[in-house]
Amino acid sequence: MQIFHNPNFNFVRWRWHAIILSWVVVIAGLLVVWKRGMPLGVEFSGGTIVIVRFDQVPDTQRVRSALDKALPGVGQEAQVQRYGDLAANQVMIRVPTVGAETGGSLSETADTVEKGLKSSGLPNPQIVGTEIVGPSVGEQLTRQGTLATVMALAGILIYVAFRFQFSFAVGAVVATIHDLLVTLAFLAFFRYDLSLNVIAAVLTITGYSVNDTIVIFDRVRENMHGRGGNLEQIVNASVNQTLNRTVLTAGTALLSVLALFLFGGEVLHGFAFTMLVGIITGTYSSVFIAAGIVLIWQGRKAVKAQPARPVATAPARKPTRRRAS
Repeated sequence: MQIFHNPNFNFVRWRWHAIILSWVVVIAGLLVVWKRGMPLGVEFSGGTIVIVRFDQVPDTQRVRSALDKALPGVGQEAQVQRYGDLAANQVMIRVPTVGAETGGSLSETADTVEKGLKSSGLPNPQIVGTEIVGPSVGEQLTRQGTLATVMALAGILIYVAFRFQFSFAVGAVVATIHDLLVTLAFLAFFRYDLSLNVIAAVLTITGYSVNDTIVIFDRVRENMHGRGGNLEQIVNASVNQTLNRTVLTAGTALLSVLALFLFGGEVLHGFAFTMLVGIITGTYSSVFIAAGIVLIWQGRKAVKAQPARPVATAPARKPTRRRAS
């Protein structure tokens, strides 16, 4: 399927504009995190989440008042919000602190929340789900998530440096870090919790972005074989030659994730939103950031023509003799 026929867009001329735009988004995200903090899921911050279903439309203000009475000093910090389909009459209650992490007191906060709601006169509250994570578990998950991200970036740097050139590896890693920072910035803008689902989405878009970048770099390497010239022209031609593939791949992935975001339910909203932002910024960084970093690294020096790849030829067939009848 051909969307563009012989495209000849000058992408690399916008590399500085793209880098400046990315810096604006990243700095804005850092300012939001500095002022308001990064919202952390219960897996990392520790706490108790209770999903409650009511027979009627729940009044979140009454639920919050009941928590204030059941958990003095703690209930005021609890977060109460509608959960899932509105017709299900469910709310999610998140208490940021828990009691002891061992023994029968592990579920003490959840039990207190349940008793407080039932004694408050609310319409038949029913506990349909509970999630409890202690602070030490949250710290361990934070370390593991950070380690997984750093190891992924290190693996990308080593692979691309070995497979291509070091400047290409720098471009791929910078583009990947760019994707992570922009995605985290949008999570901070829209106040999505940083949960394990979001970390899984972040690692997924890391692989997606690198794959898209490798496709462009591979075409750059093919165009460098047998010809020299200006690297900027070679990179620009390579991006245009892979443009159809980039648009089709990003488009189909985006439609799938958009359906997940719209119809996947409250639990998958954070994951789907992260994937949406990651696919868009991953495609953007592969075209503008990764290639732009390679050009900035190598400057305007001409590229020496590399030896052309040998073309495999079929073995010559022996002539057959026909017998006279």
